Amino acid sequence: MKAASTGPVLAAPYFLWLMAAFAAPLGAVALLSVQESSELFAPLSLNPSAIQYLDLATDPFSRRTILRTLALGACVTLASAILGYPIALWLTRLPPGWRPLGFACVLVPLLTNVVVRSLGIILLLAPGGLVSNALALLGLPRVNLLFGWFAVGLALTQVFLPYMVLALYDVLEAQEKRLAEAAAGLGAGPVVTFFRVTLPLSLQGLRAGVVIVFLLSSTAYVSATLVGGRQVMVSGMVVLKEGLEILNYPAASALAMVMLAASVLVTFLIGRAIGFATPWIAARPPRRLPSMPRVLVALLETIGPAVSRILLAIALLLLLFPLVLVAVSSFNNSPQATVAQWLGFTWRWYAAVLDNDRYLADAWVSLKLGLAATVVSLAIALPAALALVRGTFPGREALSAFFMLPLALPGIAIGLGMLRLLQWFTALPAFLGILAVHVVLVAPFMLAMLRASVAALDRGLEEAASGLGAPPWRVFLRIVLPQLAPGIAVACLIGFLISFGEVTVTAFLTTARLQTLPVRLYAEASFSLENTINAISTAFILLTVALLLLMHRLVPLDRVWRR
Repeated sequence: MKAASTGPVLAAPYFLWLMAAFAAPLGAVALLSVQESSELFAPLSLNPSAIQYLDLATDPFSRRTILRTLALGACVTLASAILGYPIALWLTRLPPGWRPLGFACVLVPLLTNVVVRSLGIILLLAPGGLVSNALALLGLPRVNLLFGWFAVGLALTQVFLPYMVLALYDVLEAQEKRLAEAAAGLGAGPVVTFFRVTLPLSLQGLRAGVVIVFLLSSTAYVSATLVGGRQVMVSGMVVLKEGLEILNYPAASALAMVMLAASVLVTFLIGRAIGFATPWIAARPPRRLPSMPRVLVALLETIGPAVSRILLAIALLLLLFPLVLVAVSSFNNSPQATVAQWLGFTWRWYAAVLDNDRYLADAWVSLKLGLAATVVSLAIALPAALALVRGTFPGREALSAFFMLPLALPGIAIGLGMLRLLQWFTALPAFLGILAVHVVLVAPFMLAMLRASVAALDRGLEEAASGLGAPPWRVFLRIVLPQLAPGIAVACLIGFLISFGEVTVTAFLTTARLQTLPVRLYAEASFSLENTINAISTAFILLTVALLLLMHRLVPLDRVWRR
């Protein structure tokens, strides 16, 4: 295809969709944040006012909430980096035959609904749960770790750790293996090799992981609501409360914009810090690092390998064990979902789910939404991938960054903005509004995978077909599309799973008549704790595993996220 000359045309559908469903909601949030009146039916003013921002700055509760949320995001990011390195290094060292299984340990939690994973953390930390019993066996007093900052931080680390692992794996896998061998040949042990060779050369991947995890964790509210028991207040919960319960859109918008500005500032600072630590990228002379005392080096080399293995075990347990607990609890003959004590085996919670028309109706809505979002995302992402890989038009790199921007900005701002747009334009169906936002959230993931598939195409086959007189449309259908088929199938499966399990943004847009299954799950987990929640959650886990097995038959799982 002559995508070099038609690049802007191919990229136009994706660009226009983002302008309508991403830029417009953000613009609405920005406009609402500068309204002077907080009255629901007050006329919209075009004269900007800073009253909402002044209220945030002078209100101790708001200041405290923002600072605590940012501190929580920083702690979750640090924990994810410490646990992410052992897993990423483990994946790079696995034999090729075992690597897909290793990736499954990361992808299954990543693609499982966030409510499900939070329920697993609740079961882990609940009174009478495994942590409490383990402390009792050690002779220590039982403690209730739920409903506090530690529980919320642990839940968010479990949720966002896979993003850090995938970001680090990209750069660690690409590192020259002979560098570590050369360091070992010069007498460096594993710890010195890690800090002197592996870590500096992986800082670009660490930057990507740190930015993603910090941005997502500092605006998350689902896990904080469930695990924190509303005793831990983060900014996302305040935005949700102001926007959906109090209907104070200007205050909610101002807080969302403050979090957006903080995210941009932190992203900038992280970039500067990584740039300072990697002077060779900017062709500056490298800095000489201070040498460590020999005693300290010897101590680190002695305990380092054991610490690395312990961190790896903790990270894998954190990723997988909560899902196992949810699956086991779905057969527990206990009426409450969070009771960790085993009271007997039963199938009744699955029977109750199948007898409940609301669950089935919500599952049908989620299915339709997931399929529609996947189809639309493929329709705009595939041409965009061809344009970005093969196009040479001006502004291609800037356009590429804009297309991935939804991953780097708080989803709550998009959800709040789309909610207000739907209230202004009442003729727009609610399903279409949710679909528009889901496409914004799904399309960047599909675009990243399709770009990798397009880049791997054999251009020689296309040139041979063109040389034999085949028109461009026939070359695309007979040569390009068959080669892209596995990559397209995998991108669609990932896109469907992301859309089917999405709850963070969807919670802003659902109505009493249009509810998705993840939002129903979140609502019931927040206000009632019937064990049917664990049965539905187990169905989510099984669906994710089944689709990953299907995906593995098309493309090995260790190549799914290769960029």
